[in-house]
Amino acid sequence: MTAQFPVARPRRLRRTAPTRRMVAGTRLHPAELVLPMFVKEGITEPNPIGSMPGVFQHTRDSLRKAAHEAAEAGIGGLILFGIPEVKDGRGSAADDPEGIVQRAVADLVADVGDALVVMTDTCLDEFTDHGHCGILTPDGEVDNDATLERYAASAVAQARAGSQVIAPSGMMDGQVAAIRAALDGDGFEQIPIMAYSVKYASAFYGPFREAAECAPRFGDRSAYQQDAAGQVGEALREVRLDLDEGADIVMVKPALAYLDILRQVRDTVDVPVAAYQVSGEYAMVEAAAANGWVDRDRVIMESLVAIRRAGADMILTYWATEVAAKLR
Repeated sequence: MTAQFPVARPRRLRRTAPTRRMVAGTRLHPAELVLPMFVKEGITEPNPIGSMPGVFQHTRDSLRKAAHEAAEAGIGGLILFGIPEVKDGRGSAADDPEGIVQRAVADLVADVGDALVVMTDTCLDEFTDHGHCGILTPDGEVDNDATLERYAASAVAQARAGSQVIAPSGMMDGQVAAIRAALDGDGFEQIPIMAYSVKYASAFYGPFREAAECAPRFGDRSAYQQDAAGQVGEALREVRLDLDEGADIVMVKPALAYLDILRQVRDTVDVPVAAYQVSGEYAMVEAAAANGWVDRDRVIMESLVAIRRAGADMILTYWATEVAAKLR
């Protein structure tokens, strides 16, 4: 650049809203947004989540209504988390053909499966009585390889119910390969896998654990989720391993605190990259807005634009329906 002030005036392109819109370098589209949803077995009315205003544990009926609203807003997809009435040490409800996730998936695919992508989370923490993401050894550690068998069975059950994308989030070594082999062996070669490839042991997940009723009864998940202070190379290694095992989409979670990692992943891979704007991010904005400390709508849009600018091709966000309706 050779021109200097007063010839060079960058403010010329900022003066009016139409000009700013015309030259915007980052744009959001409803189809890039994915809505996380919770369905709980054994309730008769939607149950509001105290730490996440506007988010609910749904009944099957209220879930269908909310999914219709999301489809009408034009979002790209939704991802389902289920809370069963009965939990046990192996998460038996996760692959039960009559389990809450499988029944709800069938509902959603029948209702909105042609309008958006119905995805399912494949983890055990919502289904185990101890709250960890896998099968435990006698001394209380998560048994990686035994857990892979449960993930594979759950993925197949979800695919049989109609899930259109399988999303393993448990951060077990080899989980994508185990699920890919199981899906292919059951005739589901066409079902994509969206891998939670870079998932940190984050304090931002607190409200989700209320929503999904999956807080660990002892310890935490630091032994299998990534360390927030870990090297970037570790994140990229996890991504490469998942791609080698057959992942079709890779994800970074959480989003805002890890935009640097998101950018590195986007620059490294040639597949779609997702980012999860997690429950803690949502709750902080809602709480600050309720106290009048921030402009809620502007903060929501600014945060989503930041995630998109950092490289996300799709964003999982609890504001998906609301934002999509505004973007149309």
